[in-house]
Amino acid sequence: MKINPVTLIIIISFFYPILKGLLVGFSSYSAKRDLENVIGSVSFILAIYVGIKYIRNIFIGNENSIFNKIISHLPDNMAYYFQSKPIVIYLIVIPLAVYIIYKIIYTILLFISNITLYHLIDGIEKLVKNKNYVFRKIMGAVVQIPRAVCYILVVLLALNFASIFTTNSDFNRYLSNSNIYRYLCQQFVIPVTNSSVAKKLPQIIDDSVSIVVKQNNLEKLPNGKINDTSPGRTIVYYNGVTLDEGIKSNQQINNFAKNLTAGETDTISKSKKLYDWIGRNIDYDYNKANLVLNNNFNVQSGAIPTFESRKGICFDYACLYVAMARANNIKVRLVTGDGFNGVSWVSHAWNMVYIPETGKWINVDTTFSKGGNYFNSRIFDLDHKNAKIIGEW
Repeated sequence: MKINPVTLIIIISFFYPILKGLLVGFSSYSAKRDLENVIGSVSFILAIYVGIKYIRNIFIGNENSIFNKIISHLPDNMAYYFQSKPIVIYLIVIPLAVYIIYKIIYTILLFISNITLYHLIDGIEKLVKNKNYVFRKIMGAVVQIPRAVCYILVVLLALNFASIFTTNSDFNRYLSNSNIYRYLCQQFVIPVTNSSVAKKLPQIIDDSVSIVVKQNNLEKLPNGKINDTSPGRTIVYYNGVTLDEGIKSNQQINNFAKNLTAGETDTISKSKKLYDWIGRNIDYDYNKANLVLNNNFNVQSGAIPTFESRKGICFDYACLYVAMARANNIKVRLVTGDGFNGVSWVSHAWNMVYIPETGKWINVDTTFSKGGNYFNSRIFDLDHKNAKIIGEW
C-alpha cells in the first residue's frame, strides 16, 4: 500500500516534536525555547488570518478599496496591469502585511510569556526534578503537544497556499487524495483563510465535470443498413450528455428568463439578473456529484432538468445560464477548466457573457455565487484557471 506523501508530511509534523520531547525529557531550558517556537507559530497563524481576511478586504474587497484609490493615480497601462492581475496583491502586498502583523503579535506574546508562562515552566521544572525517569520523559512529550498542533497548522497553511499557485498535477492529486489533509483543511484552514465559497459549499464541484470523447463510427446507408467502416465523427459527452443536449431549453425556461429580465435595459443588468436568480434558487446536488465522480451517468444533466428540479452540479448551473441568456439574446459561452474549492484544484464549469456596451467578455460563475461575488469579479482568476471555451452562442 502506497503512502500519500502529503498525509505522511502531516503525520510526521505532528508526531516529530512529541517523540523528540519523549526522548529528550523535560527541561525548563528546552521548554522555554520550544515555547518561543510555539509563540512564533501562533503569531504566524494569527497574522495569516488577519492578513487574508482583513487586509485582502481593505485592498481588493470593494470598489472603494485602497487598492483602487492607489491605482487610479497610476499611468493607464500600469493601472490596467494591476487591475487585471489581482494576484500581485497576494504575492506582494498581503505577504508584506502578514510579516508586519506577525512581528507585532510575536513581540506582544513573547512579552506576556516572559512575565507569566516562563515562571510556570520554572515551577514545572521544580515539580519534575525529583520525579523518576519515566515521568520526566512523559512530561517532555506532553509539553510538546501545543508545538505539534502548531506544526500541523503551519504545514496545512503552507500546503494550501502552495496549492493555489502550483500547476503540478501530481501535487494536486496528492492533496485531493489525502483524507487527513482534506478533513483538517475543512476544519481549520478554510475558516482561517476565510474562503467563503468553500465554507458555504464545503464539497463543491470536486471533479464533477466528467468529459468523455467517443468516436462514432456508425453511418446509416440509404438502404437502411449500417456501415461500420465509415470514418464517423467525434462526439464529446459532458456528464453523460452532449453539449447540445445540455444547453437545450424549452418554452417554460425561455418565458421565465424573459420575464425575469423584463425590467432591465442593458446587457450587463440582464446578465446579472440571471446570475443572481440561478445562484439563489439552484442548490448544489451532492448526491449527483458523487454519482458523476464514480462515472455513474444514470442521472439527468443540463438546463431543463436543473430548472425543473432546482438542483444540479457546476455543468448544470452553466448549462442553465446558457439557456436563460440565449432566451434574452445575450451572447454567452460555456467554459470548462479548474476551480479551487478551498482544498485543491478540481474540474469545474462556468460561463462568459459578452457585453456589447463595453465590447468585452466577462466571467460568470453561478455555482460559486453562494460564496461571494463571481459576476465580473476582479479576483475571478485567483480560483479559476485553465479555462477552455467549449461552446459559444
